[in-house]
Amino acid sequence: MKFGTTAVHGGQEPDSATGAIMTPIYQTSTFVQSEPTVHKGYDYSRAGNPTRSALEANLAALEGGKHCAAFSSGMGAIDAVIKLLKSGDHVVAGNDLYGGTYRIFDKVFKQFGVACSFIDMSRKENLKKAMKKHTKMIWIETPTNPLLGIVDIEAVTAMAKAAGALSVVDNTFATPFLQKPLSLGADIVVHSATKYIGGHSDVILGAAITNDDELAERLHFIQKSSGAVPGPFDCFLALRGTKTLHLRMERHCENARLVADFLAAHPKVRHVNYPGFKFHPNHHIAEKQMKGFGGMVSFTLKDESIDAAKRLTTCTRLFTLAESLGGVESLIEHPASMTHSSLPREVRLKSGLEDSLIRLSVGVEDADDLIEDLRQALERI
Repeated sequence: MKFGTTAVHGGQEPDSATGAIMTPIYQTSTFVQSEPTVHKGYDYSRAGNPTRSALEANLAALEGGKHCAAFSSGMGAIDAVIKLLKSGDHVVAGNDLYGGTYRIFDKVFKQFGVACSFIDMSRKENLKKAMKKHTKMIWIETPTNPLLGIVDIEAVTAMAKAAGALSVVDNTFATPFLQKPLSLGADIVVHSATKYIGGHSDVILGAAITNDDELAERLHFIQKSSGAVPGPFDCFLALRGTKTLHLRMERHCENARLVADFLAAHPKVRHVNYPGFKFHPNHHIAEKQMKGFGGMVSFTLKDESIDAAKRLTTCTRLFTLAESLGGVESLIEHPASMTHSSLPREVRLKSGLEDSLIRLSVGVEDADDLIEDLRQALERI
């Protein structure tokens, strides 16, 4: 099946009890058992729930994977994947990645003996230098958040495999509509399904997808044991979101391209980060591994002061000042003081995340209106 068909039908069956075409919300904590038994059907919703199972089957199908474990947030999924490691293991991750991911490595798992080196992963030679004998995981984010850096998934996962390390790809920005990391060699794909997969800014949810039976068994054990599971209503909302993922992503991509072109030509804008530009670092790799360039754009102003950047974020009318991304509505934010504030300033600057950087999540509104909104905001600073 092609993607749009899989989005609507993948992993889905009419409800066996009623014939309902949409997966019901099984809002129950426990299930009646016909006899005392172990691991037979559903027994307790932390261990499994039919609504969650339907979402997991759908997300696995969309990523071209066999198994999916859903979690109560994207960070819940990331936490579970890191728990595959043990004390003394080493991880290599990109230095331009979501602030929450940096925080969980540096502030949470570091104290349990899991070390992480943060590098510029857009250059393969940096990865070779950073890997150690006890490197057990390579953490890839591409496009990165918020500089939209591009990492060669196929090349990096091959290096991980040769070293006996797991490769994990955060595919939140691209979604499986634009990029399929499992087909490029990744062992695990993670998502903040809060973003494009849910698509309507009304659910918090995460997922980890794999083709490896043993990894899937371990992830489901962690899911059940640690308990960061999504409720059935959240699963229903995410499952509703996946059915229009392909339609929304086409519009997100189209609008982002037009917004990026406008910003690149504006006299008050110094630089625009957008993988669709030929001058964007590793643009040729984005062309190779992605179907489109996504709905995210970030940029800096010629006035490099942090005050100018913050002022711009309060001057827009359609772009709403808020954290998160991937909803149908357009959002604007200042990473240094919002999504990436947990990163020490010296770490942010070293990775290229300037104090004046502004990030846009370009929604599905009319592009002309979005451009006019940015035009009037830029005139006011």
